[in-house]
Amino acid sequence: MTPTPRPPAAALSTTLVHPAGPAGPWWRDAVIYQVYPRSFADGDGDGVGDLPGITARLDHLADLGVDAVWLSPFYRSPQRDAGYDVADYRDVDPLFGTLADADALLDRAHALGLRVVVDLVPNHTSADHPWFRGALAAAPDSVERGRYLFRDGRGPGGSEPPNNWTSVFGGPAWTRVTEPDGTPGQWYLHLFDSSQPDLDWSNPEVRDELEDVLRFWLDRGVDGFRVDVAHGMVKAPGLPDWDGTTAMIDGGHDGTLGSEDGATGAGSAGPMWDQEPLHDIYRSWNRVLGQYEGDRALVAEAWVEPMERLARYVRPGEMQQAFNFAFLTTLWAAPDLRAVVTASLRANDEVGATTTWVLSNHDVVRHTSRLGLAVPGSRPNGIGATDPQPDEALGLRRGRAATLLMLGLPGSAYVYQGEELGLPEHTTLADDERQDPAWWRSGHTERGRDGCRVPLPWSADAPAYGFSPTGATWLSQPASYARYAADRQRGVPGSTLELYRTALRVRREQALGTGSLAWADGLTTSTGAPAGDVLAFVNRDVLVVAVVGASEAVLPPGAAVLVASGPLGATGDGRVVVPADTTVWALLTD
Repeated sequence: MTPTPRPPAAALSTTLVHPAGPAGPWWRDAVIYQVYPRSFADGDGDGVGDLPGITARLDHLADLGVDAVWLSPFYRSPQRDAGYDVADYRDVDPLFGTLADADALLDRAHALGLRVVVDLVPNHTSADHPWFRGALAAAPDSVERGRYLFRDGRGPGGSEPPNNWTSVFGGPAWTRVTEPDGTPGQWYLHLFDSSQPDLDWSNPEVRDELEDVLRFWLDRGVDGFRVDVAHGMVKAPGLPDWDGTTAMIDGGHDGTLGSEDGATGAGSAGPMWDQEPLHDIYRSWNRVLGQYEGDRALVAEAWVEPMERLARYVRPGEMQQAFNFAFLTTLWAAPDLRAVVTASLRANDEVGATTTWVLSNHDVVRHTSRLGLAVPGSRPNGIGATDPQPDEALGLRRGRAATLLMLGLPGSAYVYQGEELGLPEHTTLADDERQDPAWWRSGHTERGRDGCRVPLPWSADAPAYGFSPTGATWLSQPASYARYAADRQRGVPGSTLELYRTALRVRREQALGTGSLAWADGLTTSTGAPAGDVLAFVNRDVLVVAVVGASEAVLPPGAAVLVASGPLGATGDGRVVVPADTTVWALLTD
């Protein structure tokens, strides 16, 4: 029998959206920490993070209280897109270490009780992959070219691309090759950089190869795979022209409130996204994982909408999690947040799946900075020194509140490295330092993602703030990072690091990840007026109240505070006042 949440104080009315459930596989309620390897910790002093550096810092993650770690790509690669251009799926790039280092990391993580999820990049390979080098040397219609999407061009002499698709990184999605005899030849598709040719997933050899890659890493002990561009591997038959924008996510938010399903702006409607045969691939992969013990997981990076389409990726027998990018892209506004949470839970409940919440990752401006913009929660494609700057203090206040809101929701959640320190985006990074291919391919119109990928600060007074023993860093760190360093926050009451540690502990103690959600209405201000700009819900015995705006809310009598994102106030009769841009968890008592 499914337990029901305890009725809250009499002053509140509740509307149940999602019932609590029993404990299940680890991934249903796990909090997973994303490590971006080149920016987490540098063990050898070359200025680039590596696997030994990560292993040496795993105690930080165990102490933080997360359940698992997701590693962005560390495979052998020319690094033209920070490792998302894979030249060998079965080896570690020397920049990051060796296979022995990967095994040591897995062993240490498991000894600490942490599961390990690794990135898989199946939409495309690097142009340096042996398959693609072989394709360039082979003739049209060869077996080698059949692994990729080579096509003859249109127009006189095949001089025009096969269709009108554009790259996510800007410019055309096709590049023409020079044939071995020196003549202009066929074109190959690349939805991203020209150094990332798309694989042809209608080719059984491609499917067999990637399943073998899964087994290679499962045999080494990984607990799951985050699947890059999970909605883009299969293209519509015939590769038809399309006049839309080939994008994972659009270039900004217009500030409109009240979205019914948290629209992400994803370009998922085009013939290169969200095609039906994808689901057969994931059913096949699920069967591979099922041959291994330990509830292994597949995680979809799928910028798909509406929510009902995204939920199809986590139907029984397919993937286990799908990032909720609709939640990530929702503005800091109570109606929007309530709408997207409701839509998310209902869509996933329809297929019996967990909801996977996320606020930041390596592809978006850090949420502490997004929430400090003039339109809080808007999503620029990077921020540079000459762009409007976020309010750092306000962004951190809202960022802490947003995190506590997210961790109070039932389901699983992802934390991006450094957000437990409250790190802001590096918004003044010099343009000549930028390495993101989006910066170059967009003609310097998109700042790109480097600002959220800056190396972490561990020790305020050490070289490179403790990231590297030599003081070298592949991207420069802003001077402000000294005050965010982990050693400045550890054990300090009220610090962002201690907020995360407390929230993760309480989340586990109260079983919030497998809990319920009932919207709670009827909160008032200290004057007795109805509280506006408030998002409140009950999860099991815990009342979560987020004041999303300039208002305030008073907790009902008998609600005992468990954790708060910022300072709280009090009424004359001793009731707790939650001020603007603050979230609190309170235990409901009889």
